[in-house]
Amino acid sequence: MKSILVRADIPDDRGDRKDLVTNGLESGITRFILRKGDEKFTDLGLMDAIFFENGSPCSSDVAVVKIDTPEAQARALSMAGRVKTVIVETADWTIIPLENMIAKFRGSGTEVLACASTKGDAELFLTTMERGVDGVVITVDDPLKISKFKGILSEGGREDLTDIEVVSVKPVEMGDRVCIDTCSMMMPGEGMLIGSYSNCLFLIQSESEENGYVASRPFRVNAGAVHSYIEVPGGGTRYLSEISSGDPVLVCGRDGSTRTASVGRCKVEVRPLLMLTATDGRREYSVMLQNAETIKVVTPDGAESVTKLKPGDRVLAKLESGGRHFGMAVEETIAEK
Repeated sequence: MKSILVRADIPDDRGDRKDLVTNGLESGITRFILRKGDEKFTDLGLMDAIFFENGSPCSSDVAVVKIDTPEAQARALSMAGRVKTVIVETADWTIIPLENMIAKFRGSGTEVLACASTKGDAELFLTTMERGVDGVVITVDDPLKISKFKGILSEGGREDLTDIEVVSVKPVEMGDRVCIDTCSMMMPGEGMLIGSYSNCLFLIQSESEENGYVASRPFRVNAGAVHSYIEVPGGGTRYLSEISSGDPVLVCGRDGSTRTASVGRCKVEVRPLLMLTATDGRREYSVMLQNAETIKVVTPDGAESVTKLKPGDRVLAKLESGGRHFGMAVEETIAEK
């Protein structure tokens, strides 16, 4: 998961430093860089603090690097896998050094945080080379500016959705089904990306539409069988069986726009299932969903109950090549059936 930090160690006045922390907490931020001696600030709210003294980290697990020359870039790249966190500063941001950092540090176990003074810079850093940095450090002198960064992680990006053709819908045996109740309200056309195969995730709509049987529950996605993949923020996937309270999940709309929501609760219950199979013209994909009229898949023009789908109907899904290794996309030959 990407993260946002507020750097609150720079101002000389303790009150100004406290204001940075207070405004950060009010904006939903829970990671801070604090000055040694300001440990009392951790009483203001639940947070994760990194302590600095005289502008430098107190822990050897954290390094701050200012990239202003090729030599400085080489020094920064050499830290991959050697420290827990690298905070990158530069007086004149250029994307190439950041791309080099992202490529070098990927899979190294070291998180890369880029300093940003504007929301626009933060959005750019978080999406550079699609994956982006692991997080940004908000570096501002006015505490009120922190609110402009509010929700930057939950605003998300955009997925490339394709309409594929339904081949069949058939009942299967009873199975364990997962309902995901989030702490956010969803609109018709919004839901989660779920699938039995790592390279095809169907857009399953939230229970945001009224029907004659039960009241709408726009915070809920009846997501399907426990073995299924669900896309999570950052481009990874997890099994539905792994999702629990407090986890972040990705909410996706019909137009491909995404945002992050927090899980309030998950319910696993034994329910009758059905298998929806669809094709992109090259191969077939499937997803196991509860056999009930209230479960809907998103279509190019609306949403349709899984019990009413028929061959030839079109539904929206995210298709990608390659496979998954511990939830992350990898380019490899993989056969799933």
